[in-house]
Amino acid sequence: MAPRLPAVDLLVLAGGRGDRLGGADKAALVVGGRSLLDRVLDVDLGGRVVVVGDTPVPEGVGRTLEDPPGGGPVAGIAAGLTALIGPARRQTAWVAVCAVDQPHAAGVLARLRAELPGVGRGVDALCPSDGTGRRQWLLAVYRRASLEAALRRLGAPRHASVRSLVADLRWGEVEVDPGRLGDIDTREDLRRWE
Repeated sequence: MAPRLPAVDLLVLAGGRGDRLGGADKAALVVGGRSLLDRVLDVDLGGRVVVVGDTPVPEGVGRTLEDPPGGGPVAGIAAGLTALIGPARRQTAWVAVCAVDQPHAAGVLARLRAELPGVGRGVDALCPSDGTGRRQWLLAVYRRASLEAALRRLGAPRHASVRSLVADLRWGEVEVDPGRLGDIDTREDLRRWE
């Protein structure tokens, strides 16, 4: 019998300015006939979902902004964690953090969730391995307590680098097809993914 999968909250970062895309809303970009946000939201991780960014979201999905807006991904993570606190302050032990501009994020996140029952207590976060040793910090599942502790240690999240937030966490890696990893930062990236 397969182990029961833990519920995982999902925090989708969709607040970037998209400067290299002429200011386009990355969440609304279309790949394979569907918006990038819809593609990410295909995954059901069993927890709450919040999108951080000034973009429309479907019914039942929470939305928030970092305050003030434009503070970068770490500020977005901080705002998203606050928004994920549910009724009676019930929280999942794990939270997935995902940048919206990754067309295959849903499948990768589902794969990471499937590995959680075997993750030891010494692991703070789990990310896909692309074979290069580069960690995918914005396509990862974090132990909530570890991520919150990292934010407290960091102090002010505005304009902080993601590396400064998470590099000292203890990481586990899951092998995935490298073709399922990558993001869209430019029009050329968008054409390649289409």
